[in-house]
Amino acid sequence: MERSAEAVWKNCLSFIEDNITPQAFTTWFLPIKALKLQGKAITVQVPSKFTYEWLEAHYIKLLKSAITKELGEDAKLVYSIVMENTYGNTEPQTLKIPSTNRAPIQNPYVSMPVEIGGVEGIRNPFVIPGLKKVHVESQLNPNYTFDNYIEGDCNRLARSAGYAVANKPGGTSFNPLLIYGGVGLGKTHLAHSIGIEIKDRYPEKTVLYVSAERFTQQFIDSIRNNTKNDFVHFYQMIDVLIMDDVQSFSGKEKTQDVFFEIFNHLHQSGKQVVLTSDRAPVDLQGMEQRLLSRFKWGLSADLQKPDLETRIAILRKKLYIDGIEMPEDVVEYLAYSIHSSVRELEGALISLLAQSSLNKKKITVELAKQMIDKFVKNTSREISIDYIQKVVCDYFDMPTELLKSKTRKREIVQARQLTMFFAKQLTKSSLATIGAQCGNKDHATVLHACRTVNNLSETDKRFRTYVDELRKKLTLA
Repeated sequence: MERSAEAVWKNCLSFIEDNITPQAFTTWFLPIKALKLQGKAITVQVPSKFTYEWLEAHYIKLLKSAITKELGEDAKLVYSIVMENTYGNTEPQTLKIPSTNRAPIQNPYVSMPVEIGGVEGIRNPFVIPGLKKVHVESQLNPNYTFDNYIEGDCNRLARSAGYAVANKPGGTSFNPLLIYGGVGLGKTHLAHSIGIEIKDRYPEKTVLYVSAERFTQQFIDSIRNNTKNDFVHFYQMIDVLIMDDVQSFSGKEKTQDVFFEIFNHLHQSGKQVVLTSDRAPVDLQGMEQRLLSRFKWGLSADLQKPDLETRIAILRKKLYIDGIEMPEDVVEYLAYSIHSSVRELEGALISLLAQSSLNKKKITVELAKQMIDKFVKNTSREISIDYIQKVVCDYFDMPTELLKSKTRKREIVQARQLTMFFAKQLTKSSLATIGAQCGNKDHATVLHACRTVNNLSETDKRFRTYVDELRKKLTLA
């Protein structure tokens, strides 16, 4: 009695079901229908090109074992793929292809077939119009590496987590890894560093960096061009997806929905997702709760404003990479003066170098002061307590560590009081903050220091000179 294709495939499914998880069986094998049996070749219908590719990539050995068990060593499996119909035809379009482990498909209904990790036929949203075939470019900036990402207390957790992810993408509990922090603190640099390190360690992995804004625009284009399935399938094939500035998804419900679908697929497939945001997940407004909950699955690591030592190290590293020598006092002045962001710090350095080169002037603290004044004129620059401490200590020729010590020597106490006095006058810091940075003093000590400086300025001529000269140095800065 001749066996039917349905009977053979039913036996194959029983064998397959015993060897994989129920969820995988339901997702990938239940939708398959047996069409015909011709000798030792069984033809089955799969619902999409993506299903075919997934089966060939992940279950080829299992399928071979199943049909060999039923039809013998020479058994063959042929797929009939229902192609996406984009031209309004009423009849489904099918494409028959033998199982050859990821054989390329030519789809007449998808424009510009491109090669993606060995799979053809899915439209690449990064393709440049006019090009017929392209590989997936990572879109990574080769200058943003771990080697030139300076570590400090402000970024140690995020950098360490990023390095762990780069060593074992998808294999750590940091999935997704969400890096958040203010503008110019190094989120994008760190995200690129992770991608570059993964590409170096795992050249076979497909890594893609994309901004959330660009992702949104590609999604809109896919809707307009009726290629949403291609758009989703493309992103579902990425091994490491780095999404920058996810806060821009706020209020865009459809974009959030499609990213949710892509995220779930990547995460369940053990792929790595890295996200950056300018605020913590708890502060992200206009986001669906189900998406926010996914962001919290892994690790959220914040980047804070760099401390003085980190700012100095960043400038030194930048100068070293560029092969430029600069006086140490100028480097310290820049680090003391600009403390809001790394981007602004590097911008100030570039401006200073340009001023020196174009005007043929020697790089000095005086030139740096003139440049800083112009560079931050529109940002209502505030002198930092660190800088006030440096100016006062340089004036009295003493190390800053002495200023923060508990010693009660008269000259050191006076220097400390002058620091507190000018910090209260020239910064917006609270009394508690000023005291904490001047040797862990309380706010009452800061108030006492201010009264003492005012009193001595009126009664002690030499002390008044100290105050006047220090004020000139600080206000000129």
